[in-house]
Amino acid sequence: MTTKTNSRTKLNKIISERASRLSPSGIRKFFDLLQKMEDVISLGVGEPDYATPWHISEAAIKSLEQGYTMYTSNSGIFELRDLTCRYLKDKYGIDYKPAGEILMTVGVSEAMDLAMRAILNPGDEVIMTDPHYVAYDSCVILAESKPVMVPTYPENNFAVEAKDIEAKITDKTRAILIGFPSNPTGAVMTRQKLLEIAEVAKKHNLIVISDEIYARLTYGMEHTCFASLPGVKENTILLGGFSKAYAMTGWRIGYAVATKEIIAAMTKIHQYTIMSAPTPAQVAAIEALKTGESDVVEMVEDYNRRRKFIVKGLNEIGLPCFEPKGAFYAFPSIAPTGMTSEEFSEKLLKEEKVAVVPGSAFGQCGEGFVRCCYATSLADIEEALKRMGRFVKKYKK
Repeated sequence: MTTKTNSRTKLNKIISERASRLSPSGIRKFFDLLQKMEDVISLGVGEPDYATPWHISEAAIKSLEQGYTMYTSNSGIFELRDLTCRYLKDKYGIDYKPAGEILMTVGVSEAMDLAMRAILNPGDEVIMTDPHYVAYDSCVILAESKPVMVPTYPENNFAVEAKDIEAKITDKTRAILIGFPSNPTGAVMTRQKLLEIAEVAKKHNLIVISDEIYARLTYGMEHTCFASLPGVKENTILLGGFSKAYAMTGWRIGYAVATKEIIAAMTKIHQYTIMSAPTPAQVAAIEALKTGESDVVEMVEDYNRRRKFIVKGLNEIGLPCFEPKGAFYAFPSIAPTGMTSEEFSEKLLKEEKVAVVPGSAFGQCGEGFVRCCYATSLADIEEALKRMGRFVKKYKK
């Protein structure tokens, strides 16, 4: 016992305090369980069930055949940066320069990490919503800063109010982090609500980091790009990428756009940690921007059908679910079962072989909910709902 205690003490001295403060991903725990089971229907994996459209993959294959496998510029291939800036201009009316105001990254995850490390000093605070994507608070902690949560609720469709953000501002507040459409809730924000947040940010001279990886996945309403709002572009770090809209999760291509000063700081960190995003993946992203629009439209239409089906089904089996307007997640309440979200998810997986993610993985306000990803076939969703219906009937209080 003494030997084990001494070993643990030595290990605690080796591991940094900020690494020790990180919680293991609540999503990965269930993915690990999933790998050990057969005949499981997964509503847990947050990625499209589509293969990357062939013409996009083929472009990368051709680049490999032609020996285009060397490093690119740290910032990314100029053509890709130029096309991405043109896309943002055409889609949202915002003007970024391909030289100096955009950085191609290894997914939005790297872009988020770079943004935090580029703008935060130890002890700074970043205001974010709860629930939120699992990496948000971890990136802030790794930058030796403090995440500050603003609760959101299904009664307000998990939208965040500007007044609630402003109530959390202190003299240590450096930034506001928003991510809409939202992972895990599927919530979106109206232009008016975003304008109110923009006014708070301008009033207190705060940076807004806007994660818009799900921007193309909205249903029945247009996405509002935060950086396109009046007077906030200079104070905004806009994050986007190709993973969700183009079914390119494994290609790991994202981007950040911001002022030259911010992008220069992010690029310095990127130079020493990554060098450049994968070359064939950048070539694939070029093809996606040139010819992939019809693929996006087709996938969004299909997701919308699945969205309506799963939300209706969840409500019918006794799991109240607000209507998500973006991304590809439903976030039903499991309160009728009386279980914690982790207990519900574990029992559902073991007894009915349906994988969902406990809401507690996404913050304290996620407790009492589970995340169900509907980026899977309608047939699988239908069978999953049947199994979940049996489960809820068995345990409903």
